[in-house]
Order: sequence, then structure tokens, then C-alpha cells
Amino acid sequence: MLGVGNLQQAGCALSSGDIAQAHLTCGAQQAAGFHPKPYQVHGDVYQHGWSPYTDNGGTILAVAGKDHAVLLSDTRLSEGYSIHTRENSKVSQLTPNCVIASAGMQAERETLHRILKMRMLDYEHEHRKPPSIEAVAQLLSTMLYHKRFFPYYTFNCLAGTDSKGVGAVYVYDAIGSMERVPYATVGSGSAQALSCLDSQVAKMNQLIPGEPITKVGTISLMKDCISSVGERDIYTGDQAEVYVLDQAGCERTVMDLKAD
Repeated sequence: MLGVGNLQQAGCALSSGDIAQAHLTCGAQQAAGFHPKPYQVHGDVYQHGWSPYTDNGGTILAVAGKDHAVLLSDTRLSEGYSIHTRENSKVSQLTPNCVIASAGMQAERETLHRILKMRMLDYEHEHRKPPSIEAVAQLLSTMLYHKRFFPYYTFNCLAGTDSKGVGAVYVYDAIGSMERVPYATVGSGSAQALSCLDSQVAKMNQLIPGEPITKVGTISLMKDCISSVGERDIYTGDQAEVYVLDQAGCERTVMDLKAD
């Protein structure tokens, strides 16, 4: 229903009686709870927004053993309900016995890994030796914290063996807080995989303590975990890279996951 002002702007000739009647009608409608929308040309008001970040999904698992570490990551790169590629690695090998895997935004991950390798090359030139995993862990934390006001949208996991040959896993948040842990999960399916590792690796909530899990058992468990996550998380699937690291070096294998 057009108001009095709209009719007058349209050039309609209104008498004083018509105006008075229109005001009475509008007042009665408002008293009854009817509030007409303001006149708009282009529809409802909509606030446009833009974010520099996006989450490209994926799941990463890492377990530290007595003399080894195992890291497993899927290769799906997706956004929303679209799969951009099925063969995108989230893992970069930094030294012969140290790898980094990052979930989150693909572009940020590529940038972070490239700059981290540049900083490690500077370290190697200065100290005449490749950095240990402890040095890499601290360097990565410093790099992430340096960008805390506009952070890399990545959730990182570092795995390998330390200077004593003991398996090590470091987990990070987006702004550099880190912790050395016996096992870790990051990514879109991390919550689903963590409960499995809590039960079988840490032996939590078990009244009868079992034997510590072996290296072969760890690899089999992690494969089962990511297969299970892939059945429930649409951002995890296609293939999984398995990295086994010890003092002798790094061994990489690939396993198939669901592709739908």
C-alpha cells in the first residue's frame, strides 16, 4: 500500500479529506501490528563481505615412537562441495628425517613451506649443517608468531626424529603456539581420528594396560583411522601419503582411500 508521501511524489492530486483519511488508515494498520516495509528499488538490504581465507580441508595424523615417527596425510583439495584436485600433497620434506604437514588453506600452506625452506637454507649456510627437528620446530613457531596479526591460515604438524634418535611430533596452532606430543591430529577430520589414537596409542580409559604399540601396529592403526575418517568427512579422501621416519631416513608410500 502506498503512503501519502508516495502518492504526492507521484503527482496525484489529493484533497485535505483524502489526506486525513489516509493518515487514519495508516494509524489503524500500525496499531493492529502491520508495519509496511520502506520503499526500496533494489530489494532487501544485503551486506556484502569478503574473507581472504578459505579452508581446503584434509586430515593429518602423526605418531611418535621410541625410535621412529609416522605421519599420514590425505591428498584431497576441496572447497565447499567441490573437489579441486585429488592429488595435492600437504606434506613437505624438510630434512632427511623431518617432514611438515599443514592443513587449512592451500595457498597459505605453499607459501609457508617455501619460506620455511628458505630460512632453513640460511641456517645451513650459517651453521654448516642441516637443522635438527628441535631447531626447525622453534623456527616454525617464530615464523608463525611473526605473522600473528595476519596469520598463515594453516594448522601444522612436524614429525621426525630428534638429535637423540627419538621420535618427535610437534603440533601448532595458526599463530605459533606449539607443543611436543606423543601423537597429534589436525585438519577437518582431526576430532574423529583423535579418539582412536587416544584409545590405541595412549591406552586411555583402559583398566587392563596393554603392550605398547609397535611400529607396524602404528602404521596399520593410522591407515585404519584415516580410512574411517574418509567415510565420514567429505573433505578427506582419494589417497593418503604415509611417511615413516627414523635415523636412517624417510620412507614414503601411498594408499588409496574412497574417491567419492
